[in-house]
Amino acid sequence: MTDSGPAPLPTADRLDIAARLRDALLAASFTADGLLDLLGAPAYAALARSETVPALRATRGDTPLETLVRLFLLQQPVPHARVAAVLPVEEAVEAGWLRRVGGDEVAATVDVRPYGGPGGEDWFIVSDLGCAVGGAGGIGQRDEGVVLGVGGASTTLAGITVRTPVAAALDLGTGSGIQALHAAQHATRVTATDLNPRALHITALTLALSGAPAADLREGSLFEPVRDDETFDLIVSNPPFVISPRARLTYRDGGMGGDDLCRSLVQQAGERLNEGGFAQFLANWQHVAGEDWQDRLRSWVPRGCDAWIVQREVQDVTQYAELWLRDAGDHRGDPAEYQARYDAWLDEFEARKVRAVGFGWITLRRTGSAEPVVTVEEWPHPVEQPLGETIRAHFERLDYLREHDDAALLDSRFKLVPEVVQEQVGLPGAEDPEHVVLRQHRGMRRATKVDTVGAGFAGVCDGTLSAGRILDAIAQLVGEDPVVLRDRTPAQIRLLVEQGFLEPAG
Repeated sequence: MTDSGPAPLPTADRLDIAARLRDALLAASFTADGLLDLLGAPAYAALARSETVPALRATRGDTPLETLVRLFLLQQPVPHARVAAVLPVEEAVEAGWLRRVGGDEVAATVDVRPYGGPGGEDWFIVSDLGCAVGGAGGIGQRDEGVVLGVGGASTTLAGITVRTPVAAALDLGTGSGIQALHAAQHATRVTATDLNPRALHITALTLALSGAPAADLREGSLFEPVRDDETFDLIVSNPPFVISPRARLTYRDGGMGGDDLCRSLVQQAGERLNEGGFAQFLANWQHVAGEDWQDRLRSWVPRGCDAWIVQREVQDVTQYAELWLRDAGDHRGDPAEYQARYDAWLDEFEARKVRAVGFGWITLRRTGSAEPVVTVEEWPHPVEQPLGETIRAHFERLDYLREHDDAALLDSRFKLVPEVVQEQVGLPGAEDPEHVVLRQHRGMRRATKVDTVGAGFAGVCDGTLSAGRILDAIAQLVGEDPVVLRDRTPAQIRLLVEQGFLEPAG
């Protein structure tokens, strides 16, 4: 990249050359596993931190893989003869993947990063030079209009997305195309949109180099490129959700006031979903003085949709401003200009009475129920990705609980989900624990307190006896009125089912 803007991109309509490049990359083991084997874990991890010295030291030889790492990941000029032994150089130069530099060297025009798909696929994510996470250019060289590679947010969204086969999927704000690439594996038709035409071009390159079907690429903001009569079974978006004073960087700044972009995206998604379809987003939201943040998010949910919103992190406004000023490299420039930009962020937050900013996931599901369920919670603890199946099962359990009143619940049979353990907390030597905790070791890795009846009930659930019969047996053991126990326990059963500790048997 130069001061005049991002560099020219490879042509996106030479699929034959993209296929030849892909074959050459795979033949040289230029894959996620191949990189780890070559670089070793420390250098591989350092590269993800934008530290390239260990990788440079690990690629001082002349093997095909070392050549490709220096060319595409480290963005170093490489002698023409070395590259010609690995790639079809002349065709790659003609198509714009490589450029000649100096007398007898060539250099990459884009960053090409191996990426392992969920089924072991060998994919390649294309991005602008220096803009892959851990790219050779590193943070602080991001100009307006550039397209970033795969970062933590991208992989988080890919991991939480429900991966059932669908007819039509929509990727809003596709960027480098990673969500469209995932969707192409289980959607018959993929539409990808972006306000930045350069992003659409790079998405086409990512799909072609990864051997994936082409997507329907459309330029425009949010749902603008979508026809009025179009609906989808899956909508995903990692939008430019950063709440900033102005839209300085297209790849991250929403350009609307406060968190209006994320709110608009969520509110407009409902009418674009088919019955049973999912819309899944990453988002930031404001914590406003005098306003409950959970109520704020509930107001975003469109009619006719169940929702599960999880807040993963909260930052005060100073932490938030510093994070994104550093993301843009402003801390490396003129101190007075940095201070002025910092002041502008704080002025914006003060005017809106914003005290903090939350980050998390929003999942909508279009439902035919007259009583949609909206769950908003804070869960900053570690989870086990991928979570797509966990999220799909959550909404299935909502359907089950909606369809079963307390009487039907007591007539039902349940099973304790595998890998749930029980922890008892109390003073040493005490006859009874102060409280009992059930803890999951998969998925959301939840922990919930239960009383002794709840713990005993969950421990007995193996799918053979109805909930009512189990409670009757527990009542006899503890000397409690079975009618009273049947009356007060369904709420606890519902919680254990909703949070995934118990599942309906059969």
